[in-house]
Amino acid sequence: MQTHIVPVGFDYDRVIAPVVREQMGVDRVILLQGEVGSEANVEYSQRLAEKLAQDFHSLLGAETEQFVIEDVYDYDSAFERAFSLINTELDRKGAEVWVNISAMPRTVSFAFATAAHSIMVEREGDRDRIHTYYTVPEKYLETELAEEVRSQTALLERIENTLTDDEQLAAEIRTRLDHAQGLLSEFDERGTTIGAKEINGSHIVELPVASFSNVKPFEEVILFTLGEHDEFESVSELAQQLARDMGEEYTDSFRSKVIYNVDRLGPGGKGYIEQESHGKSYRTRLSRIGQLWVRAHSGNRNESVADRNNP
Repeated sequence: MQTHIVPVGFDYDRVIAPVVREQMGVDRVILLQGEVGSEANVEYSQRLAEKLAQDFHSLLGAETEQFVIEDVYDYDSAFERAFSLINTELDRKGAEVWVNISAMPRTVSFAFATAAHSIMVEREGDRDRIHTYYTVPEKYLETELAEEVRSQTALLERIENTLTDDEQLAAEIRTRLDHAQGLLSEFDERGTTIGAKEINGSHIVELPVASFSNVKPFEEVILFTLGEHDEFESVSELAQQLARDMGEEYTDSFRSKVIYNVDRLGPGGKGYIEQESHGKSYRTRLSRIGQLWVRAHSGNRNESVADRNNP
């Protein structure tokens, strides 16, 4: 079974053309439609998703399913959704998963690409069943649209100059001209976008990098514990909490085991933990990718204590 996971933005060809032209097998398509921008933008995206669903079925005979991403700028939620969707599809017997990151805002595309990479690390035996791909457009329409608007404004100016007895029409043309010329002026000055939007108190949405190593059972319980408590003043404090949670005796040997595993999870290792010097101790907390790992694995916390004790 070939499953394609496709975040839908404002592109049609880059979503369906690659699989048609490459004659790829497509059995199942998951379309992710984002709600972003104006009401007109949302409606356009909805219509495009519906058209894609119909065409994937009529042209390729594929079963389609649609999901809505409510906030396309929420990287963490997009990562969690991607992690869940890809794993679910991989659990289908014999399924291959193809993730098209050509469309949608970049936060969603990068979240899905990073999630796919993370799953490749965790499910090494399934690595050849996960594919992330991008399609380059043959041309962009923005500049052609701008040039067409420029030609239309010139035509409207000529029409306006010939009107002598229809003041209402002349006023309407002038309004349209002013608006079109304003848009062209902004396009010429700023390109296809305007401004920098603030998201969650910042104009920067950091895109964390996935680890290149899998997480061992005892490392898992460390990450989950940090996820529950946010931060520990020292590694010793973290080790004491772990001992209590696991019913272990807090000994020098146990503390050394925690220190060793924290080091493996730290900046010089897998990057899931970050530490800050605090006197003779180190404040210990999850890094951004560590937070995403915990969030994506929150349903997988039923391992036995014996499994978690394996370093």
